[in-house]
Amino acid sequence: MRTLLINGKIYLEKGRFEEALSLKEGFVESVGTTEMVITTRRPQDEVLDLGGKTVLPGFNDSHLHLFLLGEAMNSCNLNGATSIDEIIERGKTYLSNSGSVKGIHGRGWNQDFFKTGELRLPRREDLDLISADIPIVYERVCGHVAVGNTKAMEMAGIKEDTQIPGGTIERSPEGILSGVVTENATYILAKSISQKSKAEKKNQFIQAGKYVLSQGITSVQSCDVSGEDFQKTFDWIREVYEEKTLPLRYRHQFNFQEIKNFRRYLETEYKNGKYLDGFYQKGSLKLFKDGSLGGRTALLSKFYADDPTTKGVEALEDHELQDLFRLAHEHSIPVITHAIGDGAVESVLNAYENVLQGKDNTLRHGIVHNQITTKEQLDRIVKRDISVMAQPVFLDYDLHIVKKRVGEELAKTSYAFNTLYQQGSLISIGTDAPVEDSNPFRNIYAAVTRMDHTGYPEGGYQPKERMTVEEAVDAYTYQGARNQFQEDIKGKLLPGYYGDLVVLDRDIFTIDPADIPNTQVTITIVDGKVVYRKE
Repeated sequence: MRTLLINGKIYLEKGRFEEALSLKEGFVESVGTTEMVITTRRPQDEVLDLGGKTVLPGFNDSHLHLFLLGEAMNSCNLNGATSIDEIIERGKTYLSNSGSVKGIHGRGWNQDFFKTGELRLPRREDLDLISADIPIVYERVCGHVAVGNTKAMEMAGIKEDTQIPGGTIERSPEGILSGVVTENATYILAKSISQKSKAEKKNQFIQAGKYVLSQGITSVQSCDVSGEDFQKTFDWIREVYEEKTLPLRYRHQFNFQEIKNFRRYLETEYKNGKYLDGFYQKGSLKLFKDGSLGGRTALLSKFYADDPTTKGVEALEDHELQDLFRLAHEHSIPVITHAIGDGAVESVLNAYENVLQGKDNTLRHGIVHNQITTKEQLDRIVKRDISVMAQPVFLDYDLHIVKKRVGEELAKTSYAFNTLYQQGSLISIGTDAPVEDSNPFRNIYAAVTRMDHTGYPEGGYQPKERMTVEEAVDAYTYQGARNQFQEDIKGKLLPGYYGDLVVLDRDIFTIDPADIPNTQVTITIVDGKVVYRKE
């Protein structure tokens, strides 16, 4: 059976729209006018009359954490909290509503949003007010800073003299643990919360997958595997796809900060792992060089303008980064490195250039985030053909703090996504969910307007970096497919490409850009089949 979509506005590629298309056996069979497509109709075909609605290729989120998104959907929600008192009360409410729990995991607080009470980071004694009997871990919205109550610190084995390479454990001037940890130390603190069963993990993963499908995302490039226990995670994610319980295309971005674990991966999963190329791909090595700008753990080349005591946190030392990158490159594995501060970007570029030695970047090694950059670094990214996985939606918050954090001059050349795009860089778009919601329309709005959700500032932040709607859609679809070396089969609605598409309730190409975030998905189709329909 085929599916015919007629009477629509179907985006094919920049400057090209058509009225109709036909899907057959999971692929686009033909595109053209409604009259042309409907003349091929057979009795068993399904016909969807779009009534003028706009159709795009399915969105491809080029960097998120799908399992963490599912976990966040089932954790204590701290997003939007305006005070320490509020995150305490949310914890108490969560505890009272959850019955008997062995620990509380919360995510989403941001100290810059605190308006009342003490304007500071939460501390362990704040969380002790929720409970002193069970471990409580609250992650900042970025995931690069966390705070634990006294019980969590004890259960994680974090003491006054504990040191964690690639992370920090904050203390008072008197040397007393504050409960605040950053970067690699956050993983240690998280171990105080009891681990979920495999069934629970699979259910939350599927829950998140269905959620992003409802938002028109048909492909994800997701970082869900890390650490010493990596094989169990690979195995249960593979089970989800072998059981065909989630019609979402998935590509791994597996994280190994320690080369011993990466070597184990090369001898095990890399050699023996089973993959379903259309829906489940092996993927890239994901590394973390630094943290977040909001948490002041992004690695800058100079001290923070609003905190001259720190340049950020180095999650990987330069020699560790280069050794991991070299080993991956030798095995033809693409590497993508989280780098937000200009100091981190510099380190990553140096490592890539040292290994590539002027040769073409055929593996499409890249940088995730690439936020704080100098003009010289942007030129090197273009020259070396380094791919960039960007999150324009981060500007909703960051445009309010970037000058304070890094100074006006460096801010002028940062978040320069359009500069890279116009010079031919492989720049794709993602959300880093659950850091941000996986909603693609907030992301497109930010890319097109360079404004926050209130419409500030008028004209947009660094307006020369605004993208057109078509450019943002291409970065979210076709460019994301290029990250996966699938640009000949995914990311466009042309004959021979995957039948992955999304039907919208409004025309994002012609509406007021301020209305883009309000866009709703009415139908999502993957592999030629309807997998979501708005009720």
